Amino acid sequence: MNDLGELNRSTPTGSADPVKALLHHHRDLCERAVDPLEIAAGLEAHGITDRTAARFRHRDVFSLAEELYARVPRDDAPPPPAPAATSPGARADWTVLTLLPGALCVATVTALRLTHGQTRLYVAATGILAVTLALRAALRRGPLSTRTDIPSRSAAATWTCWLLGYALLGDGLLGTAVTGGPDGPPDGTAEGDWPLTVAPVVALALSCAPAAWTARLFTARVRRRLASSRGLKDFSASVRPVLIGVFALFLGAVAVLLTVTSTLLGEPLALPSTLALGGLLFLARLLTIHGFTHAPRVILTITATAQATALATLFAARLPGCDALAVPVQTLTGTWSPAALPTLTCGVAALTLLIHASRRLARASAHISPERPR
Repeated sequence: MNDLGELNRSTPTGSADPVKALLHHHRDLCERAVDPLEIAAGLEAHGITDRTAARFRHRDVFSLAEELYARVPRDDAPPPPAPAATSPGARADWTVLTLLPGALCVATVTALRLTHGQTRLYVAATGILAVTLALRAALRRGPLSTRTDIPSRSAAATWTCWLLGYALLGDGLLGTAVTGGPDGPPDGTAEGDWPLTVAPVVALALSCAPAAWTARLFTARVRRRLASSRGLKDFSASVRPVLIGVFALFLGAVAVLLTVTSTLLGEPLALPSTLALGGLLFLARLLTIHGFTHAPRVILTITATAQATALATLFAARLPGCDALAVPVQTLTGTWSPAALPTLTCGVAALTLLIHASRRLARASAHISPERPR
């Protein structure tokens, strides 16, 4: 908006060629752009809207961008070759990488069921490390990779690990804590004093591949909408149904995977909590892919903190005179079940991110200028 204000002061009212002043102000953008769409997104990022475009004698920002693109001198050099990421070999690479976390998670669970005692401990540690490395690799290549410089050791990654850990251990700990337990550490089974829920974690690990394909589908559909739109409002209105569609498609894939894994592992179907967590993580990654990192980091932090606080109140209530601290969590779990806590926290967080994404990802600049910090 500061750029727009400077432009307003520098453009005389009634100028014979107002576009010339705009071209001078944004010459770097116009010279770097590979097509008019990139200029339109850049103008939008600087606060120029369809209404502002009327001051430059154009019906919308896209029409204005086409004139700016045409006015910049260009040589007749052939277009650059397609990026390596679009080649069949690169596509096969990221496809394999997105399948790897789920495959390793299934292998780890299988090995845990075939081992006992200290060997099971080694298998669990090795499996967790392998799945973590595979997931990290999957997030660095292909549709799930970011297009901005984001530190690898971020708060979002830390809280994501907490949420996945809670999906594995949280419900069991919460259920035993309400009744005065646990009396010991988890033994790696669903029947122990501190039971594990493995099926949701396996389903989410397997959902890495559907997440990549739906993210790729979203990007492709939005780019086509961007090419066919004739105004920023028209583009924004066309993006939101696409976002809702790919989000629902991903949740459907998670539901199928969870049903299969729960059946094979003989565990209850924890559908609401798993869908809430899966939707939250998918939306957080989708926003991060397009450079919007602040909201996912804040929402993930709040969600994980809420879950940790709920567990802490149960144990703090065991101190003399602190019984009242456990009442909210005991009421929630007594009315529904221990799964109500992750369903509520992750569901509210996912809904918040969905609303945020429907606003941020509906901007043309979110799909053309990935290098711009947000």
